[in-house]
Amino acid sequence: MENDVNAMNEIKETSEKEVVSKNFIEQIIDKDIEEGRCTTVITRFPPEPNGYLHIGHAKSILLNNGLAKKYGGRFNLRFDDTNPTKEKTEFVQSIIEDVKWIGGEFEDRLFFASDYFDQMYEAAVKLIKKGKAFVCDLSAEEIREYRGTLTEPGKNSPYRDRSVEENLDLFERMKNGEFPDGSKVLRAKIDMSSPNINMRDPVIYRVARMTHHNTGDKWCIYPMYDFAHPIEDAIEGITHSICTLEFEDHRPLYDWVVRELEYVNPPKQIEFAKLYLTNVITGKRYIKKLVEDGIVDGWDDPRLVSISALRRRGFTPESIKMFMELCGVSKSNSSVDYAMLEYCIREDLKLKCPRIMAVVDPIKLVITNYPEGQVEYLEAPNNQENEEMGTRMIPFGRELYIERDDFMIEPPKKYFRLFPGNEVRLMNAYFVTCQEYFTDETGKVTEIHCTYDEATKSGSGFNARKVKGTIHWVYAPTAIKAEARLYENLVDEEKGVYNEDGSVNLNPNSVTIMKDCYVEPSLKDAKALDRFQFLRNGFFCVDSKDSNSEHLVFNRIASLKSSYKPV
Repeated sequence: MENDVNAMNEIKETSEKEVVSKNFIEQIIDKDIEEGRCTTVITRFPPEPNGYLHIGHAKSILLNNGLAKKYGGRFNLRFDDTNPTKEKTEFVQSIIEDVKWIGGEFEDRLFFASDYFDQMYEAAVKLIKKGKAFVCDLSAEEIREYRGTLTEPGKNSPYRDRSVEENLDLFERMKNGEFPDGSKVLRAKIDMSSPNINMRDPVIYRVARMTHHNTGDKWCIYPMYDFAHPIEDAIEGITHSICTLEFEDHRPLYDWVVRELEYVNPPKQIEFAKLYLTNVITGKRYIKKLVEDGIVDGWDDPRLVSISALRRRGFTPESIKMFMELCGVSKSNSSVDYAMLEYCIREDLKLKCPRIMAVVDPIKLVITNYPEGQVEYLEAPNNQENEEMGTRMIPFGRELYIERDDFMIEPPKKYFRLFPGNEVRLMNAYFVTCQEYFTDETGKVTEIHCTYDEATKSGSGFNARKVKGTIHWVYAPTAIKAEARLYENLVDEEKGVYNEDGSVNLNPNSVTIMKDCYVEPSLKDAKALDRFQFLRNGFFCVDSKDSNSEHLVFNRIASLKSSYKPV
């Protein structure tokens, strides 16, 4: 008995350990707290406002916000707006909206790197006074030549040994606009023989006359990202500066900046693996070109994976969070199939969405023995898997619409839907048998005539005979005409994302627009971003851009079938 109890305790302890399993970032934070390096965890998401956020940014937002929340700390949203040539207020507003929607809880902690330009300038002056920075007159091309290669050390700039006084004078004159753009830069004085090229006297300020979205024309010199970013983190008291793996080689420079500027509690940079989705486009320059060329109708086109596009298509914050949890946090780069993201939205919506009948590609069905002019209302569950969602009453009568692919003149074996002489159940209604059909001059079926059996009404307990096929329908006189957009991957999956010349390998069938759909009258008041499961057709969302009360437009979020199988 005692052995059994001990065994059970061991199992319980093992289970508890598994539940509290932590990723490598959490383990680093735990150690920092234990050693007293920090008491309050402060993280940040620092986008550059030069485009819209995409699915990869969602991982960073949720990771940083989640860590701050888990440790009872704070999360900042900060715009790294140090390069005015590509930055716009439009992007600032879209990023704020996206971060709020995805679950970033920054509240009153919204910051701009440009608000710290004065402090960055003073930081540069401090480095000059310490003999750690100098004004260089080499051109950009000459600086690259002097830098060396991965196998050969660089060589010192001929301007490296300027006096502190001369550097201070030149840097102030740079600030005052006395020199042309690109004529002078301020460089950190570190080590031109360092095996890390980032440490070979990197440029930290350049002359550039650009109007800034936040500071206007106040400045004609701007700090470089590698210099500005650690200062921003230090000013805000960030404890853990979490970024993606491509910044790993920049960490020595990050640490050098905060060390030489003598910050009391310098932030710690930690790198994690980026999120890569197969067969999708995330590069801003590629998306920008697609937008400019009119291939997509904006950064929020539902075929893209920008956060605004995912929101417009109908994805939920909960589904994206589920997706990120499945992906996990690691130090190793890997790719994730887009099918996993679709699996997450299906899992999130299957118990939330009303399941309604909508006919995407309609064909008229007439029940010839149903009384003309008679309309009855049938009860239907709003979600068969969630009884709490209740039921609704749907109209039924003589003339209906059904899906075109639910009828075949000469069906293959194991086709259990409607064909001449076959009987099927109309969902939530009656059994009907196909008696005849009509075609146009091209042979396309235009109308089907059936008879119904009044005794087979759904819920009546009828069990005298069984049918193998059930099809959905809408009552023609009250059905609402709508448009449905059926999306596939924007990229031709068989050929890969990019061609050899760098252009995108586009799928010519990435969207199919069905303009003559019919939906239940219960959807007449559907609002932007309302989500539904169209029975047998997939999950759909009311388009937030093109839909209105006079013309409903639905985006298919995902089909009902999944190629992804959770482990």
